[in-house]
Amino acid sequence: MQQLIERIKRDGVVRPGGVLKVDSFLNHQIDPALSYDMAKEIRRLFADEKVDKILTIEASGIGMAVLTGLVFGCPVLFAKKSKTINLSDDIYSTTVYSFTHQVSKQVLVSKRYLNPGERVLIVDDFLANGAALEGLCDIVGQAGAEVVGAAVAIEKAFQPGGERLRGKGLRIEALARIASMSDDSIEFCED
Repeated sequence: MQQLIERIKRDGVVRPGGVLKVDSFLNHQIDPALSYDMAKEIRRLFADEKVDKILTIEASGIGMAVLTGLVFGCPVLFAKKSKTINLSDDIYSTTVYSFTHQVSKQVLVSKRYLNPGERVLIVDDFLANGAALEGLCDIVGQAGAEVVGAAVAIEKAFQPGGERLRGKGLRIEALARIASMSDDSIEFCED
C-alpha cells in the first residue's frame, strides 16, 4: 500500500536492534484517516473471504483492528496480555514471546467471545518473527474456529516469521513489506 510506505519513509524511525518506530501514526498516536484507508485495503484483499470476527492482540493492533471490523461489519476481539479480575477463568490462553519487550506473556481470550465455526481474520500492526500471529492462531484453533488469514500493516520480510507461517499454510497479507533496514535507510520489497 503506497500510502503506508510513503508514511513509513517520512515518519518511521529505525532504532538499533532492528526496531522500526511508527508510533507517531500507527501504534501510540494513531492517524485515523490512514488507519481507515488501511482497513479498506484489508477488506479489498480479503474480499473473497467470509469473516465473522476480527482478532488482534493488545495493545498496538487494536486501532487498526477496530477500523477493519467497521469495514467488514463484524465484531473485534483482542487477546489480553494479563488476567484482570473481571475476566472469568473460562478462557483460551497461549504464551507469546514479544520481541519488542523481550519477554514471554500469556495472552488470553474469553471463551464467551470466540466460538466454534467462526471465521476469524487476524489483524496486527507488525509481523517479524511471527510469535503473535502464531499465538493468535493457536487460540482460534482452541476455540474450534477457523483462521481465514492474517492482515498486518508492516511485515519485516527479512525476519523469519512471514516465510515460516506462510509455509504452514497461513494466508498473510502485508500492507508494507520491508526487505531490509539500517540506521539510515529502509528498503521495501518490490512485490
